[in-house]
Amino acid sequence: MTDKASPDIIYTKVDEAPQLASASLLPIIQSFAAAAGVSVGVKDISLAGRIIAAFPENLTAEQRQPDDLAELGELVKQPTANVIKLPNVSASVPQLVAAVKELQAQGYAIPNYPEDPATDDEKAIRARFDALKGSAVNPILREGNSDRRAAVAVKNYAKANPHSMGKWAPDSKTVVSTMSANDFFSNEKSATLTAEQAGSARIELVAQDGSITVLKDSVTYTAGTVVDATFMSARALDAFLAEQIAATKAAGILFSIHLKATMMKVSDPIIFGHAVKVFLQPVFDRYGEKLAAAGVNPNSGMGALLDQVAAMEDGAEILAAIDAVIAERPPLYMVNSDKGITNLHVPSDVIIDASIPALIRAGGKGWGPDGKAADTNCIIPDSAYATIYDESVKYFKETGALDPRTAGTVQNVGLMAQKAEEYGSHPTTFEIPHAGTVRIVLANGDILHELAVEAGDIWRSASVKQAPIEDWVQLAISRQKAEGCQAIFWLDESRAHDAELLKYVRPMLAKAGVTGKFQIMTPRAATRLSLETIRKGKDSIAVSGNVLRDYLTDLFPILELGTSAKMLSIVKLMNGGGMFETGAGGSAPKHVQQLTQENHLRWDSLGEFCALGESLKFLAETKANDKARILGNAVDRATQGVLDNNKSPEPKVGQTDNRSSHYFFALYWAKALASQNEDPELIEHFAPIAKALEENEAAILAELTAAEGKPADLGGYYHTDPKKTDSVMRPSPTMLSILG
Repeated sequence: MTDKASPDIIYTKVDEAPQLASASLLPIIQSFAAAAGVSVGVKDISLAGRIIAAFPENLTAEQRQPDDLAELGELVKQPTANVIKLPNVSASVPQLVAAVKELQAQGYAIPNYPEDPATDDEKAIRARFDALKGSAVNPILREGNSDRRAAVAVKNYAKANPHSMGKWAPDSKTVVSTMSANDFFSNEKSATLTAEQAGSARIELVAQDGSITVLKDSVTYTAGTVVDATFMSARALDAFLAEQIAATKAAGILFSIHLKATMMKVSDPIIFGHAVKVFLQPVFDRYGEKLAAAGVNPNSGMGALLDQVAAMEDGAEILAAIDAVIAERPPLYMVNSDKGITNLHVPSDVIIDASIPALIRAGGKGWGPDGKAADTNCIIPDSAYATIYDESVKYFKETGALDPRTAGTVQNVGLMAQKAEEYGSHPTTFEIPHAGTVRIVLANGDILHELAVEAGDIWRSASVKQAPIEDWVQLAISRQKAEGCQAIFWLDESRAHDAELLKYVRPMLAKAGVTGKFQIMTPRAATRLSLETIRKGKDSIAVSGNVLRDYLTDLFPILELGTSAKMLSIVKLMNGGGMFETGAGGSAPKHVQQLTQENHLRWDSLGEFCALGESLKFLAETKANDKARILGNAVDRATQGVLDNNKSPEPKVGQTDNRSSHYFFALYWAKALASQNEDPELIEHFAPIAKALEENEAAILAELTAAEGKPADLGGYYHTDPKKTDSVMRPSPTMLSILG
């Protein structure tokens, strides 16, 4: 269960490796914070927790839990908000289904996910589940814009201890391929609403016979909101994918598609399904009716398809046909070549902001089905943001890999507050059932946008309110003033949406007298200039929209630091509070797998350390708690100690793991507090703790590592057993006795 009180700091309960790490780290944080009179509570925003909260009527009183996400959604609007947010699962349908099955096996009477709801009850259940899919958490919590950068200690460590970088060859065949027409980018329309147009709007599909289907009613827009509408042609998408399959085979390289099926939870799984179907087109041409009758949905990926086909009466015949088609197709980029998991197996495995930067860092190489690295065709259907990756690939072919020892850094100021832009478009994204015209009809009767569509097209509308835009520009001005470095608005005047944003950006820069301190560039040009800048050892600030924020804060950190999990991410909430995010969790599933098999967790909590220090210092300012400031400064010293002494987790059994790293963090934190000269009470409290932790180092490390190399039982994956998890993640009685 979760805390009901309103503590000083909220620490989020999430999923997978970050949550397992929390089982070890959070008690340390709570113990240290208590000495400064700081309470640290927990709110459950995990996938399992959200599922449980969504179906209270199905559960016993003991099983029920409150809707912590909704509570946090209200809290972040308060000026006192102080939230440390760890990366949560942005669930795809296969992940959602797996979590439901696990909860059912644990005795929770959660209904099954209705793939094709027919009755009103099934539709109501599906609606509850759909609210949990994809980026269900972030749009609710992000009531502020993003300030993301590498902490000084982390950047210095990366320079002194450079990660490996693959070698780029000028004749590399790796390419980025994208649609040139009839995609979201090329079809986009955008407008800024007047006061007369504000209010409740509707989205409707007008058929060729004049009949009207309301796709979405009561969409509320405020004055000054930038509203977009666009669509991707299914016909053009299929033709593009077929062309790329042929081109990839002709080039003799790997075929891969890169999407964001977790965050773009409506549109991208559909695009992914098109890729699966077109790749296996001869099979669908021959067995399409049988596959449909068996409930096969290519949107769920090739993995689910193969499992369903194997259970069919003529499954062996169809599987043989699939094998024959795959043999004729270009080899697939692999998620896990050892286990035969391809790029087309699971939509949630295809996370563009993790997959392409990793490939670029590796010198443009992806893993093929033979377990060997190879050049790759990186297919990004929509051209809106493909240019940043295309330009990066071209740049590194020309110049060779970046040198982390000398590289500068790209910080990011990202527009993300209040469901900004595409990441808030899920409720207004539709797979079109029949040909016609989709239009947005405003409260005053104006037709804002209308687009002619065909059956199967993917239509969406996105919006961003005036207040977040203005807050974003002001944050950019503040950050540039603080850093004094190059600053670029990544906006393309030829794109409809960006042209509307610039109507806010330019006057605000002029009013502040800082127009000359900023450049406005297309994403492609900004990518080239930013790479050239950091290669010279200088810094840059990327001021970008929401999707670019997400992509850039993986691309540049992975090149500069080796990972995006070590970034300092501060969300300055618009009403005065603060949310401190801890980094990406894309590799979390592999970490959990290793823990359950070998009892070794290589998750690095450096992001949590950075967020904790900022959270405590923010608390000191907002609640005039000087002890919290001293704790926060000591966190920074402890973080530096972990880095300087190479006490971050390593990948193999017998090396430092997450729990051992937490021991050293606690040791360095206690020593920093014991050696400061500002607060005698904190010195008196932490001096004996530091002494005990240091004197018992050998015993503690022996207890922490005693079970390594053996399987670990967590009692679940999405919904672990608290006692079993505590036993696995806090196995040192000596450390427990010291910290309490």
